[in-house]
Amino acid sequence: MLCKHCKLSTAASPEGLCWDCADAADEPTSGRTFVSQPVLSPPTAPTGPAVQPHGPAWLRSPVGLGKAVAVMLGVVLAADLFSVYAGLTMYDAMGSLADDGLGVGGYNALMRRADHADTLYAAAGVAQTVTFVATAVFYLVWFLRVRVNAEVFDPFGHSMKRGWAGWGWFVPVVCLWYPRRIMLNIWDASSAAGTRASHALVNAWWTLWLIALFTNSFGSRAYDRADTAEEIQGATGQVLFSDSVDLVAAVLAILVVLRLTRMQHEKALQGPASVGV
Repeated sequence: MLCKHCKLSTAASPEGLCWDCADAADEPTSGRTFVSQPVLSPPTAPTGPAVQPHGPAWLRSPVGLGKAVAVMLGVVLAADLFSVYAGLTMYDAMGSLADDGLGVGGYNALMRRADHADTLYAAAGVAQTVTFVATAVFYLVWFLRVRVNAEVFDPFGHSMKRGWAGWGWFVPVVCLWYPRRIMLNIWDASSAAGTRASHALVNAWWTLWLIALFTNSFGSRAYDRADTAEEIQGATGQVLFSDSVDLVAAVLAILVVLRLTRMQHEKALQGPASVGV
């Protein structure tokens, strides 16, 4: 039991006082007055949940999705290669038509070459569209997952709301830079503690992706308007350039996905010390 007077020491006298207070009570002429001092309790750590400015965030492994996206991007790469082959076939056939080079077999053989080139070109366009749409679905699911993981690593390191990780790819104009900005925020948040990974890989991928996007748009419109063999050949050359750039962009996209997936996996394995508060 504590002393009834000072509330600090253990009571030792029948009156419930400690020895010091009991001695003071026995000396009424000393003129000393004892006043109880408040006891300060130690500060307590906050018990509320950590602030999450973009909503609830939780870690989920990106490894499986990352591998799936890399495989799908490999399929896109194969479709681009097929498109390059079809484009070269079309370019050669239209060149022969433009030069009136009938060659072996004459006019009928040239028409068969042109028809074959047209069939290949149409098939390549379908293959590219199907693989692009399928890959986009996997990629967006992966992208949203790594964004939420990055919010766990660094809740305050993101300049865009979480919803833009999805909608930012589809809204006109802003789609030209929002996805890159979000990717760089994710990249920085997923870097090892105390370091900042270079943005060179992301910037190279995004630059080539935009070049392929614009050149394909220009080439496709030119192809749709083309009437003569010369015009078709010229438009095919533009699309060939776009497909070649897209090939390199697809390779870089695979590297970006695999590297970011590995960065997040390694950071998650480091435990709570790597997670920002």
